[in-house]
Amino acid sequence: MKLFIATQNANKLKEIEAILHVPGLVLQSMRDRPDLPEVVEDGETFEANAKLKAVTIAAETGLWTLGDDSGLNVEALGGAPGVYSARYSGEPVDPARNIRKLLNALEGVSDRRARFRCVLALAQPNGDCQTLEGRCEGRIADASKGENGFGYDPVFIPADHDLTFGESDPGFKNRVSHRAKALDLARETWGHLFAADEAEWPG
Repeated sequence: MKLFIATQNANKLKEIEAILHVPGLVLQSMRDRPDLPEVVEDGETFEANAKLKAVTIAAETGLWTLGDDSGLNVEALGGAPGVYSARYSGEPVDPARNIRKLLNALEGVSDRRARFRCVLALAQPNGDCQTLEGRCEGRIADASKGENGFGYDPVFIPADHDLTFGESDPGFKNRVSHRAKALDLARETWGHLFAADEAEWPG
């Protein structure tokens, strides 16, 4: 089966390719099709944005498409930055500036609980779509540490660990992250479709 990944994010695509191993599954992405339109992610939830990307690109390509939306929820900030995680500090997207804003917002705050969330949406070209979600609980560090990963990884410490994702080996993150959990669930739920020559959901 050929599966289209609705992302131009090289880091995100690298994680997906590293985790989603299904015999016979061939992956393509937006990086292979620069002619495709950019999907405006204006949904109010991770699920809405993931579905929007998957359904739109599946219709454009005629291929089964996997879309995702992910981000960071911080308890003390009422769930922010949430769906605005990538643009938390405004345009253009600047991960370092996002981290500075987050740390400033949490200065003097003792409740550092946070979670990464990843919603995956799998769409057929006819518009049918299913979603699932992976989460990684943790806390926000007092300062940025490490240079591995991307986004908020240098300030996110997963539960039961002492190092940020930025300080951790990428292989560790690919076992415990929100995206890893979502992709593991995707293999369990949709693996039979990914392995088929011509996949179709039952009625």
